[in-house]
Amino acid sequence: MTATEATADGITARYTETEAERLLTFEGASGTAAIAQNVEGYAMLKVRPTADGDELERYYGFDMALDHAAELLGVAAHALPVPEAADDMGM
Repeated sequence: MTATEATADGITARYTETEAERLLTFEGASGTAAIAQNVEGYAMLKVRPTADGDELERYYGFDMALDHAAELLGVAAHALPVPEAADDMGM
């Protein structure tokens, strides 16, 4: 079984799948951020302030989406924990 949750430096990341999306959400003391991709895993990544919030930007690469999510949380991208199940997000 692959990990669907990870915590580090006060930030909790959760990976879930809905009928339409793969969703990686982050929650920390300074707020939330989310990265979404279609369930087939081949579309651009959408960064949102929350899981169901409005799309802020789209990225091809997971690293760029993580950078944006980290910016929303006010932390460095390397501080974001990524559950094993979400490792393959991005194109």
